Amino acid sequence: MTIRNPVEWSIDQMKIAGLAAESAGHAVGESAAAPPAVRKIGFADLKRALAKGIDDFAACRSDVIFLCLVYPVAGLVLWRVAFDYEMLPLLFPLASGFALLGPFAAVGLYEMSRRREQGVHAALPDALGVVRSPAFGRILALGLVLVILFLLWLVAASAVYHVTLGPKPPESLQAFARDVLTTGAGLAMVALGMGVGFLFALAALAVGAFSFPMLLDRDVPVATAVLTSARALWANPGAMAGWGLIVAAGLAIGSLPALLGLIVVMPVLGHATWHLYRAAIAR
Repeated sequence: MTIRNPVEWSIDQMKIAGLAAESAGHAVGESAAAPPAVRKIGFADLKRALAKGIDDFAACRSDVIFLCLVYPVAGLVLWRVAFDYEMLPLLFPLASGFALLGPFAAVGLYEMSRRREQGVHAALPDALGVVRSPAFGRILALGLVLVILFLLWLVAASAVYHVTLGPKPPESLQAFARDVLTTGAGLAMVALGMGVGFLFALAALAVGAFSFPMLLDRDVPVATAVLTSARALWANPGAMAGWGLIVAAGLAIGSLPALLGLIVVMPVLGHATWHLYRAAIAR
């Protein structure tokens, strides 16, 4: 197995996302639409979005907690799989790559925030009712792009291990941790993995940050939603970098203990993403 240049990985991912978005738009027979205007946002907007996200969570917490039980359960299953020593090098990529799927997994939360914003009752059936939305086909098509991105990230992470500490699997968890923390090859794996992971996270943020809320909120083609999301990232690099750090820190905190914190962290971030979308994309 060989590892490619990280820049090439990023370019290929964006091509895949663009092709999938374009084909999805044609598949539902939609015509091109004028892209919405993108607003400048700042750190005050991040703070307001988080505050509103917490408020939404507090108002819907019983329904949301039930909905979000799937996150720690799925995470623990992935961790259990990774504790097969041959899969052990993918333990961290599996956990961190979970964030790549976050925008797709939070669609039900966006719907609950949207309904509360309209002054309409929001509960678990409303979140699950997203499957009946006219936009669900487009949402599913875009979700598949993030799934592909997640799988590519696992392939890339495996390649990074292969060219640094590999190709043999670690003998034990303790031996693996020692090699990662105390050897040059292990430190090289961490540095290279973080660099490649950053590119994947950037691609996922550009593709999915605001596209899923937009598809739920407006009758637009997938390509328009993806391009608008990317334009919002380009127009607000500082604020979106801050948002990425907030998401990363929140997921790290939510991983403790035993991923149970995700029951609270994931819905707060999901609700907050809806409100950040409202701040960044003109109506």
